[in-house]
Amino acid sequence: MRAVLLVSTLMIVPFAAGMPARAQDGMERPASKHSPSAEAKNKASTKKKTETQEHVDVLGKRSLIPSEQTGSLTVQATTVATRLPLTLRETPQSVTVLTRRFLNDFTLQNVNDALGHATGITVQRVETDRTYISARGFDVSNYQYDGIGLPFSQGTQTGAIDTAIYDNVTVLRGANGLLSSTGNPSATVDYTRKRATRDFQASVEGTVGSWAKRRVVGDISGSPIASGRLRGRLVAVYENGESYLKRYSQEKTVVYGTVEGDLDQYTTVRLGYVWQQNNPNSSMWGALPLYYTDGSPTHYSRSTSSAAKWSYMNNRDSQMFADISRQIGSHWKVRLYAFHRVMQTDGNLFYTYGTPDRETGLGLYSYPSRYTGSESQWIGDLSATGSFNIGGRTHQLVFGVNAASARSRQLSNYSADVGTALPPLEGWNGNYPQPPFTAYDETASFNQTRESLYGVLRLNPFRNAHLFGGANLTHAESTGYSYGVPSNYSATRPSPFAGFTYDFLKHYTFYISYSKIFNPQSELDENRRILGPVNGDNLEGGVKAAWFDNRLNVSLTGFHVHQNHLADAAGYFFDGQSYYKPINAQSAGAEFDISGQITRNLQIMAGGSLMKIYDQDGNPVRTYVPRQTLHAALTWQVPYVPHLRVGANVTWQGRIWRDQGVTSTTTGREIITRQHSYALVDLMVHYDLGKHWQMTGTLNNITNHKYLTSLYWDQAYYGAPFSGMFTLRHQF
Repeated sequence: MRAVLLVSTLMIVPFAAGMPARAQDGMERPASKHSPSAEAKNKASTKKKTETQEHVDVLGKRSLIPSEQTGSLTVQATTVATRLPLTLRETPQSVTVLTRRFLNDFTLQNVNDALGHATGITVQRVETDRTYISARGFDVSNYQYDGIGLPFSQGTQTGAIDTAIYDNVTVLRGANGLLSSTGNPSATVDYTRKRATRDFQASVEGTVGSWAKRRVVGDISGSPIASGRLRGRLVAVYENGESYLKRYSQEKTVVYGTVEGDLDQYTTVRLGYVWQQNNPNSSMWGALPLYYTDGSPTHYSRSTSSAAKWSYMNNRDSQMFADISRQIGSHWKVRLYAFHRVMQTDGNLFYTYGTPDRETGLGLYSYPSRYTGSESQWIGDLSATGSFNIGGRTHQLVFGVNAASARSRQLSNYSADVGTALPPLEGWNGNYPQPPFTAYDETASFNQTRESLYGVLRLNPFRNAHLFGGANLTHAESTGYSYGVPSNYSATRPSPFAGFTYDFLKHYTFYISYSKIFNPQSELDENRRILGPVNGDNLEGGVKAAWFDNRLNVSLTGFHVHQNHLADAAGYFFDGQSYYKPINAQSAGAEFDISGQITRNLQIMAGGSLMKIYDQDGNPVRTYVPRQTLHAALTWQVPYVPHLRVGANVTWQGRIWRDQGVTSTTTGREIITRQHSYALVDLMVHYDLGKHWQMTGTLNNITNHKYLTSLYWDQAYYGAPFSGMFTLRHQF
């Protein structure tokens, strides 16, 4: 496999370096002048035309325009599914794009908050600082930066990733084994970083909010030379605040810098660095018990926390990347991408276990520990993208090679006071003496490598019919141990993909796509042994439509997913680490998605999903995932008040439940925790205070609904009550 990768690399490099470069047809095509808002029109009239052309990457007739330049709730094109710049209507899978305008309007400042507004996505906040994302019934483990997949991602997301450095967050639902090395059928989340601009632009904004939240963001971009061939951008964030949860607070710092240069008119080099540090205090490790010994549900106040005063879970994420692209002739581009990431976690943890008595609240016990962990990743990707003519028609092709490695180290230290009885949580103030973590320790140390060859071909035999075919051949390997148990596997599997789109009438397209699933897992079973890889398939199809020059996009999709040996959360060890069991599961359902401009003043972003999830015997599984979800956001530029924009955002999910696997001590019946369907309603108002100042106010959960954040585990905590934020922004 390694030899094949090397030979493929050697074949692509001379092709990229040796072919004569010619000017690209339409490379400097300007962005659309159809501005969907008064805000975007004002920007267009006050900036030079060259600024609206920043990073308009064109292949054929599809323009990739940064969403921050459009003021829209949709995009003209995306490469997330195939790396070909296709409109949402042309893409043979379901796509939702959270644009910069949407993130700003509703003050969605971290990824967990943002993804909760994407079609079919459920954000499982299992703890204050750990989150699972699910789609189509399964955990999301495929993540990308600027279109390059992270092959070692897991379902768990530690810390809240800040959105200030991203132009948009794109969700591709369904399997994406072509570009992410593995075929997880839930979804792929792509984070598109902001790009440096040729013309100077700068802004600073401050946010204040409930529970003493304070946040400052600075963003400056431009070129030090008149030609704009060298340009840079710097984004910095500082945030701190308390919480509705007792004792919990958060401090966050983010720095992002990128430098971009045109070596000539055909070659662009981009370098970047990202650093995010999260420092939470009184973090929960685990959460609140959900039932009493008699089987009745617990009812704590929303502010109740199981964390000790001294507990914390700091995490740091540093990334470096280099991105080199060269235009080859009029129709081809070669891209070389290198990425290095280091993730570090350091925490004093306090886990609470047991089942409380309904009358006294007693029955809970302590499990303190200390955890440190680090993971270092290296990723390289070399690809070629272009078009060619056969039979008088133009077709597109993408092919490339990807190699990655990761080195993980973990250390857990424990104290001698495990099992100390605790007072009732409701009135507990978090006082617990911090012990020395010297009783014993456990470690994990393992190395992973993945190497892939991939390619996708888009054939256009007729003007209105398009065929997609592709495959990813991946070799995955792991060596080492996890808490005393070997963590070894080696597997090589292909992941084929096929798709078809057919345009009918003027605005509509039928599509269907099929892909195989292969996904090595890193989750552990109850014996701390690593689970085998997942295999299965994914089928989806539906109808898409686009109006107003792709400024309004609609899709209706049906899907069926089948997975074998899937890791399903089964509990957790006394140290708070999760363990899993393998299951065979299927999901089937339908989704709809709509985004963009309805009228001159009204924009929408909405979607919903309806599905069932069941095992090989037809029994429901993963019942903590809602079978029905709905979200709808509307923003309205108020007529005759061109500087005023108002909006509303509603998210709704159906009922969920969890069989706790134990019985009541009084009735002997199985204990099942249920949460009924509920909706959260948010409001926003935005006003332009002249040419350089803007203000945005948001109110969240205006009905003050009380709800549990997740039933993913047999513990949970309550979501935030009614709250608000106010942001003042100045553009230079």
